[in-house]
Amino acid sequence: MRTTHRPRRRRSRVWRPTLAATLGAGMLLTGMQVMSAQGAEDSGALKLRITDGKQGAVTADIGATRRLDRAEVHLPGTAQHVRLEGSTNGRDFSELSGQQSRKGKVTFKLDGAAVRYLRVNGAEKVGEFAAYAAKSGDATPPRAPGGTSLDGKTLSWDAADGAAAYDVYADGDLQASLPAKTRTWKDTRAAGADADKVSYSVRARDKAGNQSPDSKAVSRTVKAGDAGSGKAAFTPQKSGAALAKSSAKSTGTKAAERGATMPYTTMEAESGDPGGGAEVVGPNRKIGDLAGEASGRQAVTLNETGQYVEFTTPVDTNTLVTRFSIPDGDNATLNVYVDGEKTKALDLTSKYAWLYGPEAGPGNDPGAGDPRHIYDEAHVDLGKTVPAGAKIRLQKDGDNSSKYAIDFVDFEKAAAKDNPDPAKYVEPAGTSHQDVQNALDKARMEAGAEGVYLPPGDYETSSKFQVFGKPVKVIGAGPWFTRFHAPSGQTNTDIGFRADQAANGSTFSGFAYFGNFNSRIDGPGKVFDFQNTSGITIENIWVEHMMCLFWGANTDKMTVKDNRIRNTFADGLNMTNGSSDNLVSNNESRATGDDSFALFSATDGGGGDQTGNVYENLTSKLTWRAAGLAVYGGNTNTFRNMKIADTLVYSGITISSLDFGYPMNGFGPGETNFSDISLDRTGGHFWGAQTFPGIWMFSASKPFRAIRVDNVDIKDPTYSGIMFQTKYTGDQPENPVEDTVLTNVSISGAKKSGDDFDEKSGFGIWANPMPEPGQGPAVGEATFKGLTLSDNAVDIENKTDTFKINQE
Repeated sequence: MRTTHRPRRRRSRVWRPTLAATLGAGMLLTGMQVMSAQGAEDSGALKLRITDGKQGAVTADIGATRRLDRAEVHLPGTAQHVRLEGSTNGRDFSELSGQQSRKGKVTFKLDGAAVRYLRVNGAEKVGEFAAYAAKSGDATPPRAPGGTSLDGKTLSWDAADGAAAYDVYADGDLQASLPAKTRTWKDTRAAGADADKVSYSVRARDKAGNQSPDSKAVSRTVKAGDAGSGKAAFTPQKSGAALAKSSAKSTGTKAAERGATMPYTTMEAESGDPGGGAEVVGPNRKIGDLAGEASGRQAVTLNETGQYVEFTTPVDTNTLVTRFSIPDGDNATLNVYVDGEKTKALDLTSKYAWLYGPEAGPGNDPGAGDPRHIYDEAHVDLGKTVPAGAKIRLQKDGDNSSKYAIDFVDFEKAAAKDNPDPAKYVEPAGTSHQDVQNALDKARMEAGAEGVYLPPGDYETSSKFQVFGKPVKVIGAGPWFTRFHAPSGQTNTDIGFRADQAANGSTFSGFAYFGNFNSRIDGPGKVFDFQNTSGITIENIWVEHMMCLFWGANTDKMTVKDNRIRNTFADGLNMTNGSSDNLVSNNESRATGDDSFALFSATDGGGGDQTGNVYENLTSKLTWRAAGLAVYGGNTNTFRNMKIADTLVYSGITISSLDFGYPMNGFGPGETNFSDISLDRTGGHFWGAQTFPGIWMFSASKPFRAIRVDNVDIKDPTYSGIMFQTKYTGDQPENPVEDTVLTNVSISGAKKSGDDFDEKSGFGIWANPMPEPGQGPAVGEATFKGLTLSDNAVDIENKTDTFKINQE
């Protein structure tokens, strides 16, 4: 758990009422309501309500999920073998401490863990039982949402002050985590076999992870066969025979629901209707191949006139995005038909795709070696609303001069937003870079101005905008309508925003950035390149052909949400150098040239430890270099509800203590938590002959400890499901894997690859014994609880004498 050195606070005396009740044989409970004589806000002591006092376990309800500093329990009499557990729903508990012999006054350090229910497991007698709010950061939950109501299958509720998100529950099971702007949810779960009464409630959640009490519950009776029957759709997992040995079940989302909820609907080309001789290619896992680099590892090719792929639109749409590949050097069009009528032509270019040569640093010279990164995306406004059920066709006609591979399409009904308040939002005089900077300066200097509104239009920019002096809101009409472009006659132009500390609290929302990068250059190209800032919101931004959406060094309490990151040449988002207490929520990343979402606990630029960050509701697809999620050090950080698919060369998730030669903090002592994650077709080969798994656990330059992985499904990995590996100096390992627990992990479909790396493939779990340059056989141990392995060539491969895999 995190240890932070701070000046001592003067502690007020805590009043605890004594003998309250006797529950169960020999179970003595006191402290039924624990609070400070001067108030809970002064001492941090919270009210507790005992909900269960049965033999062997005492459970208390705080009333809302909030960040806790510690719990204090008095265990009278002889020593008792107990552990503390926590839950957000009162049913599915996770360990907060190890189980060991304890007596007298016991303090459990929780270091900001977000918990509602506390359970002392194994206790025969409990005296006083108290919990204390976190000492730093936001530890106060928002109010419960009001106005919950049902209209058929659609649940709605009123806004709650301070809410950054809403969590929707059906019969106590979490169904959806939604952004704050969304206050409706439709129950579209699978049909049930029996009639059933379903009860719904909503909790508000703030940026720190505190969660309100339940809203007022509303219920409906679901007919047999109707959608929304929780019994049929979600069968709970069987619990272990004994609580002390059972795995803690996750309270999170089901696999089919994981990831970001975006305003567009994606359809794979292979699930459409190819015609005129169009062919479905794949699947395979080859780099530089039309199928190997496609989503789902399949695509549709249109090579001859008259060939097409057609989609039945599942939603109303007035826009179209497609992921495509055309031969390098081509610029071409592809015709779009709606219900048989030619409507628009997509403009396509190969300029931002096709790199060649060394895998770690490919360039644009076809003579440098084999190709990779062969796809890009194009988009078009259809000029009208196409209703759901219509037919949209992409067709190669005589005026379409190239050969095409189509990977998928997006459908979205987009509408421009007006100036939220013309009296408070300055509008630029035109669409030049200087026009926008003038508007930013005017908003800064003008009393009463809150920010800048950017009307629909194409804005050319060739450098960074500067935001300083005071917080401003930079609001566009929406990413389809307010579009920034780098100069078309240049390449690798550094455009975007910078902000100083005086601009803390600013908001950037509702616009797109289309860059002109066509290769990787470390340094420039970050749309939001922030240092030593806090409280800034970046939302509903579309970024393409840049290095990164966001790079934060010592950035705190930031909110990065509802963004679309596509076809970049480095990370989608990276937080480093002490960046803490940030929320990264509901973003989708496609085809990044480094980790889609990263946290690197380096300290070369200052900032200290990296703690309290939440990355949630994220989708990563088609990362063409590095991982979908990469976490390098830090503690008390949370990564949850993610979907990662089709990484080209690297792991789906990298958990590593490698410092890359920078000053860096390793993992721990506070836990790093990963939960509710789906990994489909992830892994690959890179750095020569090294193969990467669905999850790569690499104990390296710094401590590797306090890792918790819960409720993760790994399907069809390219080489292996989970790999443990250790870095060496000479013949000596640097740091072992320790205090690492994986609960409810499922791995299926790890097959022999049949390629040059066949001997390093087919393992569900692999303790790597094969020394790579600067590495060596895995060292340490990891514990699996509730492990499910199926359809793998080898379920567990551990030929080392240096690594231990425990199963419970």
